[in-house]
Amino acid sequence: MKILIVEDDEFTARMLQNVLTRQNYNVEVAVDGEAGRELVEAFDYDLVLIDYVLPKLDGVSLCRQLRSQGYQMPIVLLTGRDSSHDKANGLDAGADDYIVKPFEPEELVARIRALLRRGSATVMPVLEWGDLKLDPSACTVTYSDRPLNLTPKEYSLLEVFLRNQHRVFSCSALIDHIWSYKKTPGEEAVRTQIKGLRQKLKTAGADRDAIETVYGIGYRLKPLLHNQSEESENDLASQDSDRQIHNSIQQQTQLGISEIWGRFRSRVAEQVGIIENAVAKLEVPPQEVNADLLSAAVAESHTLTGSLATFGFSHGSVLSRQIEQILREQIACKNIEVKHLRSLVADLRQEISREPAKEGGLVTHLSHLFQAKDDRPLLLVIDRDRQLTKNLTAESSSWGIRVDSATSLAIAKDKIYHQVPNAVLLDLSVSDSTAESLALLGELSQRIPPLPVLVFSNRDNLAERLEVARLGGRTFLRKPTPPAQVLDTVTQILKRMESSTARVLAVDDDPKVLAILRTLLEPWGLNLTTLSDPQQFWETLEAYIPDMLILDVEMPHLTGIELCQIVRNDSRWSSLPIIFLTAHTDPQIVNTVFAMGADDFVSKPIVGPELVTRIVNRLDRIKLLKRMAEIDPLTKVYNRHKSTQTLDENLHLAQRNQQPVCFAILDLDCFKQVNDLYGHATGDLVLCYVGQLLNRSLRSEDTIARWGGEEFVVGMYGMGKHEGVERLNAILSTLREENFTAPDGRQFYVTFSAGVSQYPEDGGDLQALYCAADIALYKAKSAGRDRVFPTENEVTQLNLANIASMPSTVS
Repeated sequence: MKILIVEDDEFTARMLQNVLTRQNYNVEVAVDGEAGRELVEAFDYDLVLIDYVLPKLDGVSLCRQLRSQGYQMPIVLLTGRDSSHDKANGLDAGADDYIVKPFEPEELVARIRALLRRGSATVMPVLEWGDLKLDPSACTVTYSDRPLNLTPKEYSLLEVFLRNQHRVFSCSALIDHIWSYKKTPGEEAVRTQIKGLRQKLKTAGADRDAIETVYGIGYRLKPLLHNQSEESENDLASQDSDRQIHNSIQQQTQLGISEIWGRFRSRVAEQVGIIENAVAKLEVPPQEVNADLLSAAVAESHTLTGSLATFGFSHGSVLSRQIEQILREQIACKNIEVKHLRSLVADLRQEISREPAKEGGLVTHLSHLFQAKDDRPLLLVIDRDRQLTKNLTAESSSWGIRVDSATSLAIAKDKIYHQVPNAVLLDLSVSDSTAESLALLGELSQRIPPLPVLVFSNRDNLAERLEVARLGGRTFLRKPTPPAQVLDTVTQILKRMESSTARVLAVDDDPKVLAILRTLLEPWGLNLTTLSDPQQFWETLEAYIPDMLILDVEMPHLTGIELCQIVRNDSRWSSLPIIFLTAHTDPQIVNTVFAMGADDFVSKPIVGPELVTRIVNRLDRIKLLKRMAEIDPLTKVYNRHKSTQTLDENLHLAQRNQQPVCFAILDLDCFKQVNDLYGHATGDLVLCYVGQLLNRSLRSEDTIARWGGEEFVVGMYGMGKHEGVERLNAILSTLREENFTAPDGRQFYVTFSAGVSQYPEDGGDLQALYCAADIALYKAKSAGRDRVFPTENEVTQLNLANIASMPSTVS
C-alpha cells in the first residue's frame, strides 16, 4: 500500500519514512504543499500524511483542496500546534485524524492501520488464496497458520497479486505499483523479487508456482479451483454453458483464421512466385539483373516473414527471413550462393502447399486468453431477493441483456473473478455490514477499466447516497422500481460505456496482417480501423481520432517510422500511443523506432497473448490517466479543460459537415442557500445528482461538463436550439420533482436556469457561443429563474408565455 508524506522538515520526513517502510508500506515524500497535490493528482495513494505548516500551500488548504476534488483516501494532519481551534480547523477541512508532535511511532502506525481498515474502499480485512493469508492490518503473511518472513518488496508484490487475483501484471505494471517513482528499477529487479517470493512460498509448503508466469506477458496468481456455493446447481449449469461458449469462441476464432488463410492463400502463392522469378534471373550477369524485380522479391519475402508463422507456418517464416537476408546481400553486390537460394525458395513453395499447423499458430497462443462470453451484455444482480432476480431475468430478454445473480458478496466476488459482468446491480443490504457492500462498490469502481455499479436499495439515506456517489456508483435506484425501468437505466449506462470503447488504427501494407489484427482484437471489444495505403494516413487519423496507433515499419511510399515522426511533430497527437508491429529485429531499427517516439515494439510473427496484453494494458493505463485528467471527480462529468477540447472538435466537425451545434449553460438556482442552510455535504449530493441526471437524460454523444461551482455546460452536435430547449425543459421538469432531504430531515427542491445558443447563428467559436448563452442565462435569472431561455430572438416566443405557469421553489 502506498502512503504519501507531505513534510518540509527533512528529519521528520525521514523518520516517518523509515517507520512506515518497516511496516511494509511503500512511502513517498513531498517537501511542500504544491508538490504533494501534484503527486496525489498523478498517483494513487492509500493514505496521506500532511504537515500543518508547509511552504507554497499549507496543510489545511491542501487537505481542503483534495476533498473538494473528490479524493477519499484517509488524511492525517501532523502538527506541533495543540489548540482545539487548530484541531477543529484541520478536521473541518476534511482530515480524518490529527496527531500532535512529538508523537510515538507505535501510536502513529496504529492510527494509520485503523484508518486504512475503515477508510479505504479497497482494503479488505484479510486477503486469502487457499491456505495463504495476508492481513493488511497487521502486515503479516501466513500459510497454513505458519508465518512467512517476507521482505517489504516481497510483501507488497504478494499483496498486489492477492488484491487482483484475476489480472496479469507485466514487469512495468508491478514497478508502478511497488516502487517509488523516484527509485524506478529495471525489470530484472522485479524478476529477482518474484524468484525470492516463490522460494519462500515453496519453503512454507505452498505451490512454488502460486505466482505463475504467463509467457510473453507477465505474472499472475495461479487460479484456484473453487468449491461449489449455495447455488451449486445454478453455478454448474452456468459453468457448463460457459464451457460451451468458450469452445464456441475458440472454434469461431479458428474458423476466422482459417477463413483468412483461405482468402489469402492464392496471394501468398503469388508472392512466392515473385521471389521465384527474381531468383531465376540471378543466374544472368549481374549488370543485367533487374533491380526493381529484386526489390519486389525482398519486399515480398519480408512480408511473408511476418505473416506465415501467424497462420502456423513457422518453418515458412524462417525460410522467408533467410531468403530476405540473401536477397539483400545480392542488392548490396555481394557474391551469393544461388543454388542455396533456389533450394530455400523450393522449400518455401513446398511449405505453403501443405495445410497450416493446428498447433503453434495464432489460435494456440490465444486459447488461454479467451473468456466465455455472449454477444449480450451481462448484468450481475447482487441481492438476497430471489424473486427480484427472476423478474429481471424474465424481462431481460426483451432488452438484449443476460442476468446472473449472487445472494452474497462472497458469491458475487467469485462470479466476477470467473466472468466479469458488464454492469452490477448491488443491494447494499445484501451483507449484514453496509461497509462491506460499500467496499465492494469502491473496489469495482476503481478497477481498470471501472465496472459500472448501480445501487438498488429500499433505503433513502442522504449520507448513504453521498457515499455511493463518492465511491463511484453510477446510479442510485430506490426499491421498488419496475424491472423495465431498472433495465432501461442499465441500457443507458452500457451505451455510455460503449461510446468510450477504445479505437485502434492499424497501418500495414500487408492485408493478411490487417485481417489477422481484426480477428485478434475485435473479440476484446476494441474498435479497429485498418489502413493499407499510408498515403491516406493523415486524413484517416483526423477523421477516426484513434486512442492507439499500430504501425508497420516497412511500407511503400511512407515508412512507419516517417509516419511516427509526422505524428509526434503535431502537438495534438504528441501523446498518442504508438506500437510498431514488424518483422524487423535489427537493433538499429529498433533504436530508431523508439528515438522517433514509439511507445512499444512487437516483432512479427504475431503472438496473440503478447500483442493483446500490451495493447490492452496500455489502453487501460491511458483510460485511467484520462479519467483522472478529464472527469470532474464529484459529478462524474467532463471538467472544463476536457469539455473545451471536445466542444472545439465538435465545432470543427460541424463546420466541415455544415451541421448545427446547440450550446447551453445551466446554473443551479440559489445554490449558495443550499450549502448555507443544509451544509456542503448536502450540496455535493445535489451536484452529484444533477451530473447523473444530465448523463442519463442526454445522448451518449453529447458533451456534458461541470465548469465550476454549480455551473454546467452542455453541447449537442447536430441539434438546433429549438430542440435543445425542449430537452433541457424536460430535464428541468425531472429535477423539479426530485425531493432532497437534508441530514436534519428538512426537505427542499432545486431548479436550474439555462441559456441556450446555436452554432453558427449565435457565434462561430466556443467563446462567442458562451457569451450568447450567458446573456440568455442572465435573462432567465432576471425573469424569475427556473426556466430555459434561448438567445434573444427566441425568448418571447418560447418562454414568456409560460412564465406564469412555472412553479416556485424553496431554492
